[in-house]
Amino acid sequence: MKRLHPVSEVEVISEFLKNEFYQENFHHDRDRFERVVMHADLNDERENALRRALLFRRRGHMWRELPANTAWWHVQIEPEDLHKIRVFPRAQWRKVAAESFLLADIAERIRQNRFRNGTGHFISKVRDLSERLRNTIDTSSVMLIGIDEHRPMTILEGNHRLTAALLASPELLERQFRVLAGFSPNMSDSCWYETNFRTLWRYFKHRVSNVYDREADVARALRAASPRGPRILTDAQGGESVSGGNAILNSK
Repeated sequence: MKRLHPVSEVEVISEFLKNEFYQENFHHDRDRFERVVMHADLNDERENALRRALLFRRRGHMWRELPANTAWWHVQIEPEDLHKIRVFPRAQWRKVAAESFLLADIAERIRQNRFRNGTGHFISKVRDLSERLRNTIDTSSVMLIGIDEHRPMTILEGNHRLTAALLASPELLERQFRVLAGFSPNMSDSCWYETNFRTLWRYFKHRVSNVYDREADVARALRAASPRGPRILTDAQGGESVSGGNAILNSK
């Protein structure tokens, strides 16, 4: 794996949020936030605060488990990396993976139709995506985490896309996507990288202490980002809108 150049945390959060923005969590206010999410100004402190709060609506529990000293890099996947990249072990991936979460092993199981009953629809979606990737260039970002580029890496975001690309061919995987990797000597403290009693207990304590997630509060994030703060107005339907300062929410 070749490190190309460092990437800021705010940029990684921005790219992560783009991948999440189709989710139901954002249906009710997608119109207000679309411009800030899809056309990010990474130099705008208030926009960065808003994007972080939006991401934390859905992924705060995930991001909070990454070590504070995680350094993000734009990297290039090389052929020898394919046997040290692991999918993130959640949901249907547990049924597909069986004894190995290595990306190369999972792609091979799909090729050979070796997966558990009840995953047929899931596998069909991965195969359909694989066919689309053969004919298009996908510049979206995927995220990996690890201790360094020489040791195993886990996919934090992009399980489907990376599996679909490798299912088509290793060469396709190497040239598709923008790959962002978070490195930390403490990454084994994260349950997303190494799952054991110690890391799961750490995760549980964080979930309990963040039942109300202050970092996912959009209005609070915007107030903290500006000395004057925006004014929170209630519209005719009873919802909230943000005004004052630069009107970043309602522009597209």
